Amino acid sequence: MKPLIVLLAVFVSSLLVNAYVKGVWAMDMPGNIAMCAMLCFTALGHFKFTDGMAMMIPPPVPFKKVIVYVTGIIEVAAGAMLLFPSYRHATALVLIAFFILMLPANIYAAVKHVDYEKATYNGAGPAYLWFRVPLQVFFIAWVYYFSW
Repeated sequence: MKPLIVLLAVFVSSLLVNAYVKGVWAMDMPGNIAMCAMLCFTALGHFKFTDGMAMMIPPPVPFKKVIVYVTGIIEVAAGAMLLFPSYRHATALVLIAFFILMLPANIYAAVKHVDYEKATYNGAGPAYLWFRVPLQVFFIAWVYYFSW
């Protein structure tokens, strides 16, 4: 829920500032600024809650903490690249693939009741997927809409 709030709050703020400064209600840059902010916000979790994030990765996958750090770096880098129109389309493709690839980890975490912030197995459970899966689709649609 927090990433969605960050995304929408930054979008509205950026849209208003952009409209005030440029005198036009152009949405492409505010949409990309918002996604950049959201990705940077979620990347913080990769560094603050590394152990819990590593628990989200299924057991057969090696180097869990390395994967958590690398995906956090990818989020920051991709978010920044969205701010450059010449790289936006390619970055959108990477992010769409990234969001699709992250979905199995979110499903696994929900099934195993992972609470990544506390690094425990006392999380919300599969009911969380009723929010998370549509949210993931929303993020994909957002990136596609604002970056194409």
